[in-house]
Amino acid sequence: MANSIALNDPRTLLAAHAKTFYDRGWMWGTAGNLSAQLPNGSFWITASGCSKGELTPEQFVRMSLDGTLQECPTPQAKPSAETSIHQAVYGLFPGVQACYHVHSIPANLVSRLSTTPQILLPAIEMIKGMGIWDETPQVFLDIFPNHAQVSKIADDMRDRFHQSPPQIPACLIQDHGVTVWGASPEEARNRVEVMEFIFQYAISAQSIDLQKVLG
Repeated sequence: MANSIALNDPRTLLAAHAKTFYDRGWMWGTAGNLSAQLPNGSFWITASGCSKGELTPEQFVRMSLDGTLQECPTPQAKPSAETSIHQAVYGLFPGVQACYHVHSIPANLVSRLSTTPQILLPAIEMIKGMGIWDETPQVFLDIFPNHAQVSKIADDMRDRFHQSPPQIPACLIQDHGVTVWGASPEEARNRVEVMEFIFQYAISAQSIDLQKVLG
């Protein structure tokens, strides 16, 4: 088992993606968390309180799907406070191998543009990056309340997505950030980039008079 885990260890790739997001201002300070699932069902996730711009393999912990700590490279490493969100995603969506959660200013602002639990995303070309290929798509993104107890956010996700699966592999937490998931760390990274483009577009569209631009 140990050899299998070593051969499939995603921590170096997760650290590289975290550095990219940090450089773009999506994981400032110690905010955000990235995880990738292993063939045995456990997953590596960024440890709590670490700068995402300079992660090392020792700054990840390995968790089981039931929340049990499986491996901790250093005594200082502790599971992210948002581990329960990753557990929920892996439990809800078979085939998902990576879950990324970042905190950007555009994502926080977009979460305030709707007073309902969903927001209609702009029907722009980049939505294809989330697997939507309709010519005039109507895509709603789910928004969840930002509870102080993160496990309650995870419970809300399970409750809602069991009843009504999301249109795209992403969701927003109010005044917090976006969570995406994919079949690989590379796919999750791409989906973060797509969603952040959409958020920036939505915020920019709110601040200009489109009739002047288009007319």
